[in-house]
Amino acid sequence: MQTKEIIDLFQPILVQIATPQGTGTGFYLSDYNVIVTNNHVVQNNSEVVISGKLIPECMSPVYFNDPKYDIAFIRVPQDINVIPVKLGVNRQVSDGEKVIAIGHPYGLKFTATEGIVSKAKRLHNGLNYIQIDAAINPGNSGGPLVNEFGEIIGINTFIIAGGNNLGFALPDEYLLESLNEYKEHFGNVAVRCSSCMNIITQQNIDGEYCPFCGTKVTLPVLKKDEEYKPAGVNALIENILTELGKDVKLARRGQNSWEVKENSAVIRMNYNENGFIVSDAYICRLPKTNIGNVYEFLLKENNNTEGILFCVHNQDIILSSLIFDQYLTFETGKVIYSNLFSKADYYDDFLIQNFGCLPRVTEEQ
Repeated sequence: MQTKEIIDLFQPILVQIATPQGTGTGFYLSDYNVIVTNNHVVQNNSEVVISGKLIPECMSPVYFNDPKYDIAFIRVPQDINVIPVKLGVNRQVSDGEKVIAIGHPYGLKFTATEGIVSKAKRLHNGLNYIQIDAAINPGNSGGPLVNEFGEIIGINTFIIAGGNNLGFALPDEYLLESLNEYKEHFGNVAVRCSSCMNIITQQNIDGEYCPFCGTKVTLPVLKKDEEYKPAGVNALIENILTELGKDVKLARRGQNSWEVKENSAVIRMNYNENGFIVSDAYICRLPKTNIGNVYEFLLKENNNTEGILFCVHNQDIILSSLIFDQYLTFETGKVIYSNLFSKADYYDDFLIQNFGCLPRVTEEQ
């Protein structure tokens, strides 16, 4: 298959995953009706945020954790009408063959990188991985590694820190084993014991221990109350967002990052190590004409607004707020963020209608 054909085939099935710890990638296997990802992407979370070209952003439970193979399955929230993709288990992977690594690195929507198989079998911690030179980065974890026939031959799993394009994918033979073993437990929350490799469910778990070998295991759904709870400034930010009617679970993009939508405006919030909470509302874009009048209006508005400021980055018009954590209180934060969200939505429409600014380009899922 041509590279474009492979990309077109995989775009509808690729899923972005967000947890309080960060973001990652998954992919939908229609033959098994699950979303596949790495266990380390969803570890210790009983549910995660998922979104994709055919999947609206929503919370979905984690069905299966396999810490031994670093595999996890997530429930598919709805029936998805796509052309099924196939696993390449019947085709031998060879050194030097062309591959494509697909995923959402650094939270970016859909990135595909080409490369070759550097070594078809590289032993690491008792498992054989496919070593590739296709560029994979944080956020790629859990995405599919695809051969030139459009078949999934592995799951992009880890890189060597400081290495030059040293990426490793878990071969699909391990994935197929987990898929087949989970079949009889489908719909139930389950985990694989990393010691004896048996599947453990809520029905057969012995307290916190494997009923087959006695190893301590974790079923996240049984410890839902112990899952991530923000503290300090993060908790304050989330309390403010909740008060303003935002779903903080859907907004989380890591422990110190949130993304909030206010109609057509997208607001990205980051709590930085230096103590500043930076919130950028990306609204519309500069037009090709009448730019001077737009700048004049934005500068005048900066004199009239309190706690928020306009800036322009390339063609993007951004409405921002900057707060030092020591000065953030529930009441002041509620006023500032309520103002930021409502003004972002207002100015987006106002600038388009009155100055001919261009609607923001929305990134395709």
